[in-house]
Amino acid sequence: MSAGWNSSTRAPDAEDIASCVACGLCLPACPTFRLTGRETASPRGRIAAMRAVDEGRGEVDGSFRTMMDECLACRACETACPSGVPFGRMVEAARAQAEPGRAPRGRLGRRAGLVWLLPRRRAVMTAAWVAGLGAATRLDRALPRRHGTARPPVRLRELARPLPRAQGDQGPAAAVLAGCVVSVAYRPLLRATMRLVAASGHRARMTAPGGCCGALAMHHGHPEAAQTMARQRIAEVDGADVVVVNAAGCSAHMKTYGELLADDPRWAERAARVAARTRDVLELDLAAREGSVGAVAMHDACHHLNGQGIREQPRALLRAAGGEVRELADGGRCCGAAGLYGVTQPELSARLRRLKAEAIAATGAPVVAVANPGCAMQITAGLAEIGAAVRLAHPVELAG
Repeated sequence: MSAGWNSSTRAPDAEDIASCVACGLCLPACPTFRLTGRETASPRGRIAAMRAVDEGRGEVDGSFRTMMDECLACRACETACPSGVPFGRMVEAARAQAEPGRAPRGRLGRRAGLVWLLPRRRAVMTAAWVAGLGAATRLDRALPRRHGTARPPVRLRELARPLPRAQGDQGPAAAVLAGCVVSVAYRPLLRATMRLVAASGHRARMTAPGGCCGALAMHHGHPEAAQTMARQRIAEVDGADVVVVNAAGCSAHMKTYGELLADDPRWAERAARVAARTRDVLELDLAAREGSVGAVAMHDACHHLNGQGIREQPRALLRAAGGEVRELADGGRCCGAAGLYGVTQPELSARLRRLKAEAIAATGAPVVAVANPGCAMQITAGLAEIGAAVRLAHPVELAG
C-alpha cells in the first residue's frame, strides 16, 4: 500500500483539511472522544490522519479505516467549530477512500445492501414484505442478531394499507419523499405528513414508496451509489415548488444534491434546483391541530441540530399542539444510531444508546418526539433495554 490518496475515488479536499487549525474546541462536542478520551477518536485526530495521507506521509490502512469508522458523522464538531470546518463531507470522502481496502466478506455485504438493494425500489419493497412476514410469524427471532443492532418495525398490516399518494388541491406543489425506511416501517408518519402538508396550503404529492435518497450509501463510502439514487429522486421531484422530507438524515442529505452532482453536466442544474427547494417538513409553516399533546421529551436528531440548524421548529410545533416540551440532559449528544453504526461499532453504539434512553426516561414524559427513523429504532431498543415505557412519535404525528 502506497502513501497518499487513491485517485480512483473522491478524497477529502485539501482546502477543507487546511481549514482546520487544530484548536481542539471541537473535542468536548465529539461523542466518541468523550466516551474514549482518545485523540484518534476526535475530529482533530481524524483530520490529522487525513492531512498525513494528503501530504503523502500516511496511508489509508487499517488504522486509518478504524479512525473513520468510529466517527458517528454527527457533525457536532461543525456546530462547535469557529472556523466552519466542513467535517461531514471530509469524513464521507475519507470513508470512500477506506472502502476498497476492507476485508472481502464485509465489503461484499455492504455493497449488496448499499449499492445493489437500496437503488432498487422493488427490491426494497420485496425485502420489506419478507421482513414483515418474518416479524408476523416470529421467524425473525430465530435469526442471528448482533449486539447493538436495531431492526425497523415492519408490519404487514401497515404495508397492506394504501398510502395517500395525493392530498390537497390548492397552493404550491409539494413533492413529499416517501423514502425507504420511512415508507416500509413508519407509514403512519407518512400519512400525518401528507395531512399536515396539505393543511398548510400545498398540493401534496407523494413519491413512490421504497425510493432511497442515498444518504446511507454516501455516509458509508459509496458515493457512486449515492449519486445514482440522487438522480432517481431528482427525476421524481424536479418541477415541484418544494420538496418535503420528514426524516432528518434524508433532508440534510438531499440539500447536498447540488454538491454531489456538481461535476455531472447532465444533472448539475437539476440537482442544484432540487437541493435549493428541499425542506425538512419541520421547516414548513405547519398548522398544528388543536389539542393537548401533554408532556413530551424532545430528542434532537444530529442532522437537524448540526446539519440544518433545526431546533426551535419542532418545539414550536409541539407547543402549538398543546405539548409541554421537556428537554433532555446533554440533549445534543448523538444517540449512536448513525446509519450502520450499530453494526460497525456495536459497543460504542450501545453505550450511546443507553445514555440517550436514560436521559429520556429521566424526564418522566410518557412520549418522546423523534424526527429521524434511525434514531427511532435506536432509541426504541435503548428504552427496551432499560425497561422504560415511553412511546416514540415524530413531532408531525403528535401535531397532526
